[in-house]
Amino acid sequence: MPAVTGDWLAAIGSEFKKPYYKQLYEFIKEEYNTRVIYPPSGDIFNALHLTPLSKVKVVILGQDPYHEEHQAHGLSFSVPADQKKIPPSLQNIYKELNTDLGCYIPNNGYLKKWADQGVLLLNTVLTVRSGAANSHKGRGWEKFTDAIIQAVASQDRPVVYLLWGRNAREKASMLHNPKQLVLETVHPSPLSAHDGFFGCHHFSKCNDFLKEHGEEPVDWQIENI
Repeated sequence: MPAVTGDWLAAIGSEFKKPYYKQLYEFIKEEYNTRVIYPPSGDIFNALHLTPLSKVKVVILGQDPYHEEHQAHGLSFSVPADQKKIPPSLQNIYKELNTDLGCYIPNNGYLKKWADQGVLLLNTVLTVRSGAANSHKGRGWEKFTDAIIQAVASQDRPVVYLLWGRNAREKASMLHNPKQLVLETVHPSPLSAHDGFFGCHHFSKCNDFLKEHGEEPVDWQIENI
């Protein structure tokens, strides 16, 4: 697995020396050697590479990577720029953005623009077997990503957390910084989006909070490719 660098390394580098991570590393190495695993190994830490800790102003927590070919690339909910098939949950995110902020619905699901603006697109589990959702759950990634969340929560500045669905909402108990905002609702999956995700206005609430605290709002519009 590629190294984490920059201010993330300073914040969470100690995790790499812990027994759980050494076990996780051996497990993941064997998985990549013997099975089809997503994302490509060079993309596992893309969320951290694209969004330095010092730049994080929004955290969107996903569950685990997409488990179909050519979809996962290390950013939660995002797919590579050359993939024209937009996953159903992301389609619903776009629908809410359209309703909430008037963003047009783009022809792609490449969310790097968000990451570049300080939106940490983090899954709680960073790898998955092909065709098998949650197949790497409980192997140690959760401890590692909890350390990432704790590093953000300890920042002395405004940050907004968008927690969608049960797995993400479980992290709310870690988040007590009075300078930061936690927004929770159901997952944007077609199974639950109509139970509270549609109409949650999380994107406008997020930007309102950032502006109120002197931060640049996020330009959520993903352009057509």
